[in-house]
Amino acid sequence: MQDKHLSTQFDVDLNAVSTKVLQMGGMVEAQVSRAMRALAEFDAELADVVMVEEHKLNAIEVEIDADCNNIIARRQPTARDLRLVMAISKTITNLERAGDEADKIAKRTKHIIEDNAAHSINYSEVKLAGDMANSLLRRSLDAFARLDADSAAAIMLDDLAIDEEFRGFVRKLVTCMMEDARTISVALEFLFIAKAVERIGDHAKNIAEFVIYIVKGTDIRHSGKQEKAVHQTES
Repeated sequence: MQDKHLSTQFDVDLNAVSTKVLQMGGMVEAQVSRAMRALAEFDAELADVVMVEEHKLNAIEVEIDADCNNIIARRQPTARDLRLVMAISKTITNLERAGDEADKIAKRTKHIIEDNAAHSINYSEVKLAGDMANSLLRRSLDAFARLDADSAAAIMLDDLAIDEEFRGFVRKLVTCMMEDARTISVALEFLFIAKAVERIGDHAKNIAEFVIYIVKGTDIRHSGKQEKAVHQTES
C-alpha cells in the first residue's frame, strides 16, 4: 500500500510540474506573438508590455526548477521518470531564453521607432520567420504534452526553414547597407531582431529534442538537424 501511495503521489507531482511547464510555454508563446505584433505594427506600448512581462517568466522558471529539485530529492526517480524531470529542467531554461529573445525583439523595435526608421527596410522575411518560430514553439509544447516523438522529429526539419529565412534576410541587409550607408544603423537593429527570431526557433527545436530524449532515451543534441530528424522518424 505504501509503495502504491508513493507511486501515486509521484505521478501527481510529475503531472503538476508538467502542467506548470505548459503554462509557462503558453506565456512564452504570447510573448513572442506580442513582440512580433509590436514589430509589425511598430507599437511602442505593446513592446513595453513584452518587456514588463518578461520578469514573470524568470520567476516561473525558478519555481519550476525548485519543483524539479524537490522531486529528485524526495522521489529519487529512475529511468524514464528521471529523464522526464531532467528534460523539464532543460525545457524551462529554453522557454525562459525564448522569452528573453522576445524581450530583445521588443527593445530593438522601440529603438527603430525612436529613430523614425520604421519603414526604411522591407522586413517581410523576419515577419514570416517569426510566425514560423512561434508555430514551432507551439508544436514543440504540444509534442511535450503528448510525449509524441514523431511530431518532435518533424520539428527538426521545419527549423531549417527558419534558418533559410534568416540567411536570406541577412543577405538583403548586407545589400541595403552597401547601397546606402544611411541604412546601417536600422539594418543592424533588424539584424538583431532576425537573430532573436532564429534563436526562438532553435529553442523550440531544443524542446523537441528533449521530447525525443524522454520517450526514446536518446540524446540527439549534437547530431546534424536533418540527420537526427530523419533518424528519429525512421526509428
